[in-house]
Order: sequence, then structure tokens, then C-alpha cells
Amino acid sequence: MSETEKHRRIRSYVLRTGRMTPGQERAYEENWSRWGLVHADGPLDFDTCFGRPGPKVLEIGFGMGQSLVEMAAAAPDNNFVGIEVHKPGVGRLLHSMVDEGVNNVRVYCHDAVEVLRDCIADESLDTVQIFFPDPWHKKRHHKRRLIQPEFVTQLTRKLKSGGILHLATDWQQYAEQMMDVLTAAEGLSNSDGPEQFSPRPDDRPLTKFEARGERLGHGVWDLLFVKD
Repeated sequence: MSETEKHRRIRSYVLRTGRMTPGQERAYEENWSRWGLVHADGPLDFDTCFGRPGPKVLEIGFGMGQSLVEMAAAAPDNNFVGIEVHKPGVGRLLHSMVDEGVNNVRVYCHDAVEVLRDCIADESLDTVQIFFPDPWHKKRHHKRRLIQPEFVTQLTRKLKSGGILHLATDWQQYAEQMMDVLTAAEGLSNSDGPEQFSPRPDDRPLTKFEARGERLGHGVWDLLFVKD
């Protein structure tokens, strides 16, 4: 990709200037050297990074990391890598890892598109999960949505044959767009049949925000697609 193309790429996020809490900042300073990954280091060797082989799970945009830590605690044999551009979220994740005694997560604080391109080998991932990405609900901002054909092609290339792409959103119009994009993508098949959304899998934790929404009658849509 040329420097001009990099400059022109529409990003799916806007970097917020929110400050880290003292606890987040302390967790970041004390634990980044243990669990942090740096984009500039180039290709990631999972087995070396984790000191063992194991199923490789990539989560993009983990927010404050609540569900990622819960999933890692429930699946200690899996090797999880999270990507999040917002530093307070990374600090919160590291804080939670310490509190919960979780050691099977590594984290990038960087742009996911660049990490995928430069650090993640093709056909290396067992699962890619993206939960509740920014819906950019105004029509003029739809071009900023993360789930676009080009990005899904990139994700598919990183999955092993039989690997899972798992998306979730609480915005119906975005769910419908996700379904259209994934259905049209080459090399992916809907695990629940054509045009079918999936029940929430047991391994995706129900967040407090999601539970509150369900009580109010708000919908949540999961999509699980398998690489052929």
C-alpha cells in the first residue's frame, strides 16, 4: 500500500482524547511489557509469544475488554489477541487481566487494519470476533463502518479453513448490512444457513449493557460464518 493510499483510507474510528483513570494508567505502566504487542515489531509468532501452541483467537475493538477477559478465563487453552485503538480501554483490559488472573491474552493498541496487514499471517487464525463495532448510524457516515467488503476479504484471508468469523451488533440496520457483506464474500458460509442470524453462542458473554437492552426489548444480532 502506498503512502498516498494509507493517507486516503477512511478509518472506522475517531481517536478520543479521554484520559485514563489512575488505575488504568497504573495497570498499563505495570503490565504493558508483559502483555503488550507492538505493530512495528512486524509478523507475530503466536506460539513464541504465548510460549505454547493453542487455538488462535483475534478480537478487534474490544472496548474496555470485559468480554475478552471473560472469554479468555473460560478458555485457558486458547491464545487470545485483542486489538483496540483507545488507550483507556487497553488499560482497563490489563487491569482486569490482573484482577482475574488471566494470562492468555496479548494486546495491540493500534489500528486493526494495519495489524492484520503487517502482523497476522494468512490462514493462521481459528476465530476472528468483532462485537458491537461502532454503527455510525448517520447515513453519511456509513462509509466509516468497519464491516465493508474489502475488510471482510482481509479477515477471511487470515482465517484457517474451518475458522470462524463471529460478528455481533445491537443496531439492526448494521446487522442487515453485515449479513449482506458476509453473504457476498467469497470463501465464507453462514453456519446457520442462508440469511440466518445465529443465537448468541454460550461462549460470548452477555454484557451488562446488552442485558439491560434485552430487558427493554432491544435486539442483538449475532452472525457466525465459517471459512470454506
